[in-house]
Amino acid sequence: MLSKRLKSVRKNRGLTQEELAKRVKTTKGTISNYENGHSTPSNEMLKDLADALNTTTDYLLGRTENISTDQVEYDLNDPDLQIAFKDASDFSEEARQETINFINYIKQKEKMKGRKPKD
Repeated sequence: MLSKRLKSVRKNRGLTQEELAKRVKTTKGTISNYENGHSTPSNEMLKDLADALNTTTDYLLGRTENISTDQVEYDLNDPDLQIAFKDASDFSEEARQETINFINYIKQKEKMKGRKPKD
């Protein structure tokens, strides 16, 4: 669970293994070993990884499905969002990653225009 979630969150955040390694003061090889399940981070490193990825140790360990420590600012009662989330739950891992990448692309595009997501 940890290896899969660590890799998924890192990619979701648009980071390479090397970039994440720099943030937590370790090596790319160590991050690779964590993501491939060849080694397990210490409790302190797990906390550092969660902080660097803006997630929680509980999420990385599979104890919760809440990926982010950010406050949710979206109207989850919006019927269009409910349909989109329901449809996305059936996506393959590859399709989910493509969807996340697309959402991140749109967020970056909005930032470049000087807009916040709710503008």
